[in-house]
This record gives sequence, structure tokens and C-alpha cells, in this order.
Amino acid sequence: MEIEHWPDDARPGETPAAIVDAPGSAPRLGPVVLPPRTPGTTRVAVVAAPLNPLDLVIASGTFHSARHEAPYVPGSECVGVVIDSDLYAPGSWVYGECQASPHTPGSFAAQTVMADENLLPLPDGLDPVLAAAVGNSGTAAYMPLIEEAGLRPGETVLVLGATGAVGQLAVQVAHRSGAGRVIGVARDREALVRLLRLGADDVVDLRAGESVDELAIRLSAVAGPVDVVLDGVYGMPLEAALRACAPQARVINIGNPAGATAQVPAGLLRGKQLTLTGFAGLHTPLREKQPALAWLWTALAHDELQVEVRTVSLEELPAAWRAQAASPHHKCVVLPQDTHGPGSKRAGHTTMTGSPAPLAHARPAGADVIEAGGPGE
Repeated sequence: MEIEHWPDDARPGETPAAIVDAPGSAPRLGPVVLPPRTPGTTRVAVVAAPLNPLDLVIASGTFHSARHEAPYVPGSECVGVVIDSDLYAPGSWVYGECQASPHTPGSFAAQTVMADENLLPLPDGLDPVLAAAVGNSGTAAYMPLIEEAGLRPGETVLVLGATGAVGQLAVQVAHRSGAGRVIGVARDREALVRLLRLGADDVVDLRAGESVDELAIRLSAVAGPVDVVLDGVYGMPLEAALRACAPQARVINIGNPAGATAQVPAGLLRGKQLTLTGFAGLHTPLREKQPALAWLWTALAHDELQVEVRTVSLEELPAAWRAQAASPHHKCVVLPQDTHGPGSKRAGHTTMTGSPAPLAHARPAGADVIEAGGPGE
């Protein structure tokens, strides 16, 4: 993949994209020449590309599984329209995951090329922006709770880091899957209150300077014995949550913004017979995520999930990137085409809904084969 600085007049075959030049760099806008499509790959016009914490961590050069010294196009997932493929019909809508690297472009571009095994057909009638918004975030909530922890009806669930995009979906997944009680834990009190409208039965705020013992007492008082912990923060909050766990509780870690280490007393681990595991969506093949995505997309289609989305154009991505670093309480989705056809999502629009609203009459650049209308139309 060839990357240059953006000229006044782009050359044929160039695609506008976000580019991270080196570890720790913020993305800039520039042209890329995509690799040619080969058998087993599909060329896609990107319509909606969510911005995930994973994208920032990889770009920082501190991620445990990937570091890119050369310039690359970031972006880990998208919904788009097929331009050229041996497997999918041109004009069909797909959801895809990207393994962004200097040799493989990510999703923050007007077009990208993805392996066929990393694509799924998008169900008819879904809003592409919302469908994309629950991809990475939704599977990071659903799979640990339902598939890893095996959440059972009536159990108590504690969500650490509940006000982020994953945490908000986790609260809803747990509630709609029959949890007896769902407790959200985070720092922002105002954002915590909003969780009560999403299915949380109670919330607990993290307080500066509080000890593990103090937080554990408050968690136990509100939650009682906890059966399942979805931990998106690690560090001290996890240490406190372990003390509030019921015997044979299942604890799944999905992130560590509160610290890279946590103290887990051996006596507590064995005495309560706790199960402590980690989940990483990056290392989970898309085919294994398909049941989770089917559940999430079905819930969206039935207006059973609420997702707060902020859409931005590709040009606005650098500013959105900085905002994401501050852990906003909404999902940011990049619209590389920035199409404004009837029924389409405009950059800058904020929505909190699960209602389907397909992109109508939107023709992504380079995809003239698309018939007017979005999925299902």
C-alpha cells in the first residue's frame, strides 16, 4: 500500500484516508493507493467506520499484540458496499473487520480491501451506522457475558467501566438476557444515571482516593454477592469487585485503563473458586462472532438496543481521535463518503436509537454499480 502526502490533484486510483505515520502519531488526512484486489479479497466502499479504543491503542505503539513502525491506515471495522468481489455481488452491503497494518489498509478510508473471511452480509433493513456501531463494542459486551461467562437468568452482573460504549451495551445485553440485577460502575456520575434508563438496576461511582476496602464495601452493599463481572478497567476497581464476588463467580477482563496490573490474593481466588479470564476481540475470528452479531443486529431491528452515536466526516477524524482519548460516553462513527442522500446519516448527527433507518439513495464514491437504496430497499 503506497502512502503519500495529499496533493492538490489526486492521481487516478488514489483514495482519501486517515494515515498514522509512526507510533504515537495522531492521524492525518492523505491519499493512499490501495493494493490490488486478489482472489479471496473484496474491494469495499466504506460507508460507516466506528472509532474504537483499540484503534488508538494500536496507533500509540503500546498495544500488546501489534506495533507499526511504518505509516498505515487505521480502522478496525466498517459497514460498506461491495465494489468488486468473487464472493459478494457488487452493490451488496457487508460488515467487515480489518487487520490494519502498513500492508493492509484499515477502514478509515473511502475504500478498502478486506479478506473475504473477514466479511459478513449485512441483514436487510438495518441502519448501516447503527449496525457498525454495535460491531466491535457489541461483541466485546455480548461474547464475554453470554458465551464466556455463560450468564444465567436471575444472576447478578457487575459492569466495570459501564459508561463507555461497550459498558452501555453490556448493561443492555445483561438486562435483556435475564440477569436478576445489573450494576454499573464508573467515574462519571451523570453518565451513570443514564444507565438506569438502559436496564441498570443500580450504579456505583468510583471515587478518587478511595481504598480497595472502601470500594469493596460499597459494591457489596449495592450489588450483594456478584455472579458475573465484566471488567473493562482492571486495576484497583477489579480488586474491589473480586471481594464482592459470590462463590464460583466468573470474571472476564476486556480492558485495563485503570492500570496494567491488579493484585489477586491467592486465598480469595481459591476460597471463592473464582474463574478469571480475558477476552480479546482482535484475536477472535469473525465467524466466531457471527452469533453475537446476529443477536445484536436482531435487537437493533426490533428497537431493543439504544446506541448513542456521533458521526463525523473523514476530515473531522483527527478531532474525534482526540475526543476518543478522553473516553466519551458515545460511539463515534466515521462516514468516509459523507453522503447526504435522503435518509442518510450526516456527519455531526447524534442519535440514540435502535430503530432501523437505512441509507437511502447514497452512492459511495467508486461504487456506481449500487442501486438506489440501502439494505432491504
